[in-house]
Amino acid sequence: MGTSRQDGSLFTSIQNKIATVEFGHPASNSFPSTLLQRLTEELNELSKNDEVSVIVLKSEGERAFCAGASFNELVGIDNLEDGIQFFSGFANVINAMRACSKIIVGRIQGKAVGGGVGLVSACDYALATEAASVKLSEISIGIGPYVIAPAVQRKIGVAAFSDLTLDATTWKNAYWAKEKGLYARVFESLEELDKEVDLFAAKLASYNPDALSELKTIFWEGTEDWNDLLLERAKITGRLVLSDFTKNALAKFSK
Repeated sequence: MGTSRQDGSLFTSIQNKIATVEFGHPASNSFPSTLLQRLTEELNELSKNDEVSVIVLKSEGERAFCAGASFNELVGIDNLEDGIQFFSGFANVINAMRACSKIIVGRIQGKAVGGGVGLVSACDYALATEAASVKLSEISIGIGPYVIAPAVQRKIGVAAFSDLTLDATTWKNAYWAKEKGLYARVFESLEELDKEVDLFAAKLASYNPDALSELKTIFWEGTEDWNDLLLERAKITGRLVLSDFTKNALAKFSK
């Protein structure tokens, strides 16, 4: 059972130096702005927590991992300022993940779309099930995955990113995502995934936390300009979402 709260839910538990952060939303674990802000703030706090060495990022339920940004909020955007603010939500989360001093392990139990793919890409290590297909469908509604593009390209390369974005109506299966580097390993069942996530996180938590932190810094070398870059990308999307093309496309999905 997932949360029924329309603003979503976010819970963190800390045990044996492992912080498990679980988000949820009744619409396939999508993200309204308030939930994106809460996740950003939570990651920033955990980054400073000396009792934490590793973060496991997961979502509620056994189906979709994350359907991206809230569709209801997307449809409601009617001015540039609100558009920029809306798309800045994922920019802030990705930057929080990037700047976090802790290794972030993604537990991906199901499909990821749009911003959900961005979240997976911003994890330092991701484990998934066979059900964890991915899709970037933004271009089909007249916008693009501009904000998450740097994170996705960094993870899977420009060629695979181009394939994913231009073939916007096709799901790429979990083994495609593993081959391209998005997932480290893929498991046949949720039980196998959870067992390995627990074992892997425990192993990381047994290592020198300073060594892990230094590794994290090295992993993300060359991304120091992302605070500005991702916000600039949010401006592009905020402008395009107001276009007649996108408004008409969203109207069709709303019916």
